[in-house]
Amino acid sequence: MKEDFLHYLWKFKKFDALNLKTCNSEDITISNVGQYLELAGPDFFNAQITIGDQKWAGNVEIHLKSSDWYVHHHEKDTAYENVILHVVWEHDTEIFRKNNIEIPVLELKNYVDKKALDNYQLLITPKSWIFCEKQLNTIDGFVVRNWQERLFFERLERKSEPIDELLAQTNNDWEAVLFCLLAKNFGLNTNGDIFFKIASSIPFSIIRKESFERENLEALLFGNAGLLDGEKQDNYYSNLKFRFDYLSDKHQIEKSSFEPVQFFKHRPDNFPTIRLSQLASLYHMEQNLFSKISAIDSLASIYGLFKVDASDYWQEHYQFDKKSTMKKKMLSKSFIDLIVINTIIPVLFAFAKSQGKENSENLIELINEISPEKNAIIGKFSSFGIKSTSAFETQSLLQLKNEYCNKSKCLECAIGMELLKNN
Repeated sequence: MKEDFLHYLWKFKKFDALNLKTCNSEDITISNVGQYLELAGPDFFNAQITIGDQKWAGNVEIHLKSSDWYVHHHEKDTAYENVILHVVWEHDTEIFRKNNIEIPVLELKNYVDKKALDNYQLLITPKSWIFCEKQLNTIDGFVVRNWQERLFFERLERKSEPIDELLAQTNNDWEAVLFCLLAKNFGLNTNGDIFFKIASSIPFSIIRKESFERENLEALLFGNAGLLDGEKQDNYYSNLKFRFDYLSDKHQIEKSSFEPVQFFKHRPDNFPTIRLSQLASLYHMEQNLFSKISAIDSLASIYGLFKVDASDYWQEHYQFDKKSTMKKKMLSKSFIDLIVINTIIPVLFAFAKSQGKENSENLIELINEISPEKNAIIGKFSSFGIKSTSAFETQSLLQLKNEYCNKSKCLECAIGMELLKNN
């Protein structure tokens, strides 16, 4: 038994509300259960309850046991002085306010139907992956689709938090914010944080000034990544190293020291050398990239903006001094899809929010054009009957697994609530 189940029972009055009595045998009539607060302080605010012949307006606190009142030191907290009813599963001691007046207690276990308890037990019984895995395919599709939309925007809200922080650091320069976030995306999971630090260490005003020469952008990115340290016989390496030294002196850039970028376990096309060159090519070809992205009206337009490849040298190399077979190293459609999912859509969402505008339908339409992601979590949901047809659905499922299933928030989940109601 967990307190969140008691919150659910009280919030939705899933008990015999017509025959309630306090532990002192006074009749209880509930006019309003109150507003559920998930903050510090009492659980339900501004409830309206008649106890005996007296009607009360105040707060309701819920615990598994009455003695938890003292375990949590509520008797010393002024936030709990307006509690008019203590709702517990098991009453094991009387509780009192500071003025020694006893607080009425409702022992809820005497009024809950056995079926509700059985349904709850079935929902929270551990399975191999998530609690409801054997029941997922019984949920009405309409419930799932509505819940997925809520999950998708919850995920966007979470992703917009670091964007707000970046805006504060860059004096609300959306172009600079986009550059840093794209750099992180280009680095993927392994090098994402390092790429982000590299991009953040170069004032975006310098990127703007030097964007007319792709080699200058490569020099700045490679140099700050530590890829131009040391000496090599390679002419292109020497050229970038010369440019980096010159640009560092010109713009008074202090070389930062980051952990080394990782090549290990990457496919060659994802080597940091290739991805940094592609990022440099993007900003060489597309000045004012944020302005262009904020005006897009289709996924095809985004594909057009990101139709870039690595510079000529990298068509025959993956690392300095090591020539390889000639291969065009364009950004793939699947890689651009990741950029749209993880950077462009969150930035567009945050930008609209900052402008007080609504773009929810446009974002859903955009992400619904993208093929579903493939990973272990999405594969598991598919095996339990929740199949995805677009990135909108896969992003929603990732939010569901990470923020609800992994944290056992079944009673805050629309699927969990539906199972509790229908089982």
